[in-house]
Amino acid sequence: MAVGVGVPICVECGTRSNPCRCRVIGPTIGFLAFAAAAVVEWPIGAVVYIFKHMKGRRIMGHPARVVYPKVSRAVPI
Repeated sequence: MAVGVGVPICVECGTRSNPCRCRVIGPTIGFLAFAAAAVVEWPIGAVVYIFKHMKGRRIMGHPARVVYPKVSRAVPI
């Protein structure tokens, strides 16, 4: 992952989903969705973690485990 001027740009090469075998748009949108979800879910997960450790961990891991892969795979470019 490389960081541009103010905008994160993620590149994933070696995929077979397009002719050039490199993806830029999907991983970049996935990263932005991950960051937006993390801003909301990490503080909530931290509070829940105080009372229920496993539930708090699941909440804090949700952006990386669910949000980023789904959004990244949805855009084939």
